[in-house]
Order: sequence, then C-alpha cells, then structure tokens
Amino acid sequence: MKHTVLVLVYILHYVVSNEVINDRPIIGVLAQEQSYYLHTKYPEENYTSYIAASYVRDVEKSGARVVPIMIGKERSYYEALMSKINGVLFPGGATYFNQSNGYADAGEHILSIAKELNDAGDYFPIFGTCLGFQLIMILESGRGEVENRGTCWSFRNLPLHFTEDFRSSKMFSESSADVVDILAHDDVTVNAHQFCIFDENLKAYNLDEVWQPTSYSIDDFGLSFIATIENKRYPFYGVIFHPEKSSFEWKRSKQYPHSINAVVANRYFMDFFVKECRKSGHTFANEAEENQHVIYNHEPKFTGVLGSQHHECYFFEPNYTK
Repeated sequence: MKHTVLVLVYILHYVVSNEVINDRPIIGVLAQEQSYYLHTKYPEENYTSYIAASYVRDVEKSGARVVPIMIGKERSYYEALMSKINGVLFPGGATYFNQSNGYADAGEHILSIAKELNDAGDYFPIFGTCLGFQLIMILESGRGEVENRGTCWSFRNLPLHFTEDFRSSKMFSESSADVVDILAHDDVTVNAHQFCIFDENLKAYNLDEVWQPTSYSIDDFGLSFIATIENKRYPFYGVIFHPEKSSFEWKRSKQYPHSINAVVANRYFMDFFVKECRKSGHTFANEAEENQHVIYNHEPKFTGVLGSQHHECYFFEPNYTK
C-alpha cells in the first residue's frame, strides 16, 4: 500500500509539474465592422473593419501579444489561426449581429472551433467584453431571428454585486480581497450598453445549467443585469463592462474612472484571461510566421483627436489576407 501511495504521489507530481505553462502567449482579438462615425472620418480609405487599440494595449499589459482576427473569412481561416494562438478576445463595440460575414459570423466560427478544441483536451479560452459577452450568449442560444438579450440603459461607472458563490468560479477563485473590495464598493466598472443579459435570458434557453453568473449590476432604471459570467464546462468568460477603458481610453466627456483603485481592479480581468491563455500550448511554426501575423504589422491611428470615443484604432482593408 505504501509503495502504491508513493507511486501515485509521483505520478501526480509529474502531471502537475508538466502542465502547459506558455510564457509567450499570443491572443487573437476579433475585428468588427467599421463604425459609421469613423467611416465619415476616413471616407477614401475603404476601411471595412477595425479594432480599438485599447483592447490590444490591455492584452499587452498582461504579458501577451496580439494577432488581429479578420471578419468575412471562411471557417478554414479561423481553424488555421486558432491552431497557432492561445485564446480569443471578443471586444466590445457597436455593430449588428445580423450582418452577413461580419463580427457575429466570425464569432460563431470561433466559438464552435473553441468548443471542438476543448472537447479534444486542447485548452482554448474565450473572453467576451460587453458586445462580445452578448454575442457569446446569443450564439449559445442558437442565434435565432429574435436575439436572446434584453434592453436596458447603463452608461455609468458601477460597482459589482457578487453572488454568494462567486468564489467558486475560476474567474474569482484567486482574486485578492482588495480587488474584490474595490469592485464591490467603488464605481469602477465602465458600463456603456443599451442591451443586457438577464437571468431570464439564461433560463429561457436552459443556459443557467452551463453558465454561472458571478456578479450583477443595476442599470439607470433599477434593472439588475448580469455583469460577469463564466461557462461551467469550457474556459469561456464574459463581462458586460469595459475593463480596458480605465487604463487606455481618455475621452473627457465619458468620465471613465482613472483612479489607481480603478486601474488596479480592472487590470485583474485581463491578467486572469492571459493566465488562462498561458495554459494553451499552441505556437506558430517559427518566428517568421509569428511576425507575419502580429498586430505590429499595423499602425494605429490617433482617432481621439477626431472625436471618437476610442483614443486609437487599428483599421483593416477588405483585401487583408494574412
């Protein structure tokens, strides 16, 4: 018996010590359709999609690099790219989910492929911010003609009301008491959305069986909406607010919280996601292939000076094929 126990201890130590820890994570950030406002500022350039640079900076600050993921591609494009990167961020924004070959179609391919990878034992995380969180929930509902989300009005900085079991989640199991205290008592989460995911949206499609809300916030009219959530089976996570804005968006009229507490608390979410992505062992074939795909091939434009809510943006043309 003693020998058996020693063998089991050795095996357990071997498995834990050989868990994949990727110290060079690369995360894909999904582009979305060019905004109507920014199209008026660049009418001649024929930009068809963009990524707000704040999402790129947020990922980089947590110790990862970024590859832009284009919309309007065949499934094979997403399969090939996801075999080389370590996770995907669905950013927030303002686009419709019923446009053909756009943000939602790309997201549908990505979420489906991520499930296949995880089912095969290939750890692959997904994180959705605001619109990205809503997209995940709508895709999980079957993406019918009626979108499974509700209307709300939330354009303020808010605290989080944590559920009783939030510590049982992966997202918050290791969060410090200081971070939780700030999130629970200070107005530090940036809300900018007219749609929400409510408990009723989960129950209507039995999503409450596989998705665990971990906190709620209250909109301007007193409605309680889901603020943070995670999947019980897959490493998929969502937040309805914008953690990236405290550090990287500076439009004065938006009054984003830039206090040290706001920066520290919001930093937690991308740090957590990048830590999840470090569990993926995917790599590009070589450094040259990495260099062909990373965001450094593109230069952001200073869109804040043009009145945009985004300080900087990366823009992409229709013939981008990398």
